[in-house]
Amino acid sequence: MSAKVGVARQLAGRGRRSRPAAAAPPVLAAHGLSAGYGGAPVVRRLDIQVRAGEVVVLLGPNGAGKTTTLLALAGALAPQAGEVHWAGSATAAPLHRRARSGLSLVPEDRSVIMSLTVRENLRVGRCDPALALATFPELAEHLDRRAGLLSGGQQQMVTLARALARRPTALLADELSLGLAPQIVTRLLTAVRAAADEGLAVLLVEQHVRSALTIADHVHVLRHGRLAWSGTAAEAEANRDAVASAYLPLA
Repeated sequence: MSAKVGVARQLAGRGRRSRPAAAAPPVLAAHGLSAGYGGAPVVRRLDIQVRAGEVVVLLGPNGAGKTTTLLALAGALAPQAGEVHWAGSATAAPLHRRARSGLSLVPEDRSVIMSLTVRENLRVGRCDPALALATFPELAEHLDRRAGLLSGGQQQMVTLARALARRPTALLADELSLGLAPQIVTRLLTAVRAAADEGLAVLLVEQHVRSALTIADHVHVLRHGRLAWSGTAAEAEANRDAVASAYLPLA
């Protein structure tokens, strides 16, 4: 079973929350954002908004600036131009302060501490293990096992469970599915969609295009550091040629 079909089946019949009203202010937004390294911009003049209850997916080839965008929005990378708005106000706060105010960042590299047990990893993240297990109950039998002994998929479950169990306002996640089996991808993305249905604002960088579109509300495609295409997930599905010309085939 493909990841796309798996996500679709798990979501079937459940129904999503109605989308936020257009007038609702975004939880997180970039306005004319440019960011990069050593004075050289990687992304230029980006405008992106993420509202409560939405999954916004950021697509693009390697080197397009997807990770740079997440880091700038998270406060781990200072903008070179433009502004980041958090909860309706411009912010220059660093990552740790944004985290305290409700932002969770899941980086591309799995952020478990390999020498600690799953239970200890959850405690380090200052989250309630019970909430983490509510998202991924299959981790219960591994709570006292060192994270380094888990499979890659199980480690990513720990990472995502820890991020969601903090009950954040917004989640920024970079390539959750990287190197994982389709059934694990399905499990992770379904958990992300469920959290959004409860009101979480999500910005997701994802390589599994079809699976990402299944859980997405809005889609942005980056190319050479600029937005090459934007629209709803339904528009992306209906206009595959437009997305393909900006990125790559959806197949």
